[in-house]
Amino acid sequence: MKQQHAVIVLFVLIVVSGLTSFGSYKMTDSRVSNDMKQALALTMAEQQSNVISQDTIRKFNSHLQIAELRGKVTLAVDARGQQFKAYAKCSEATVFSLSDQRPATLLWALTGCWAMFLCYRRRLTPSSEIHCPQKGESFGGLTYSETDCRFYAADGNLVQLTPMQHQLMEMFFRSPNHTLTKTEICDALWPKKPDANDTLYTLVRRLKPVVERYSKLKIESDRSKAYRLTIKKIENRQGNVGVMSDNCQEESLGVSPSLHTFAAKNASKV
Repeated sequence: MKQQHAVIVLFVLIVVSGLTSFGSYKMTDSRVSNDMKQALALTMAEQQSNVISQDTIRKFNSHLQIAELRGKVTLAVDARGQQFKAYAKCSEATVFSLSDQRPATLLWALTGCWAMFLCYRRRLTPSSEIHCPQKGESFGGLTYSETDCRFYAADGNLVQLTPMQHQLMEMFFRSPNHTLTKTEICDALWPKKPDANDTLYTLVRRLKPVVERYSKLKIESDRSKAYRLTIKKIENRQGNVGVMSDNCQEESLGVSPSLHTFAAKNASKV
């Protein structure tokens, strides 16, 4: 089951559980109200005086069909109409306790179990589910899948990015030379913000370690005017600079193949 469908199921369970609980409460509230009205009518038929006494309260309680209401309902006199009116002294919590919440409790328990399952599944997704993107652009050991619009490392694991980080990386991959000016980024990510330089700096600062952890790429600043996504350069023991290619091999710069092989053999002996 896809993540979106699982979330929809969770939402449906929450709604159904809430409606079931509320429906049971309303039914109980209506039953309590009808019971008080019936007991009041019987009391008025027996009580001719407009004075509420202990005997009136005792008769009213005896006419209540719901035993839990006895002693929790008070009688008041309407001075204008000289009629009895009953007001429930019990709180909403008492009415709720009288309602049958067993079906709702079962549904809430099922909802909780489903929510825990989703959390457990989400925790396992980055480490246990290995994806093989069928189609996409690769650069520096990082692949952008056009099928599901996600980034994958060289080993096939999904790279976890925030929505803003994902959008910026997508812009880097769509740029022909993997270079973006600060103005281009700010206009795309924060079009309504007058000055987003500090926000952009924070976004890039947090994105850099993620990119370097999952690929052979790094983000460089070009004279504080643009950002460039480039392949890391490595330096061997002889001080020569090389570039890490996509097939995880070192391409030496300015060193002949024989000298490079000799250096690699000496390094293996040390």
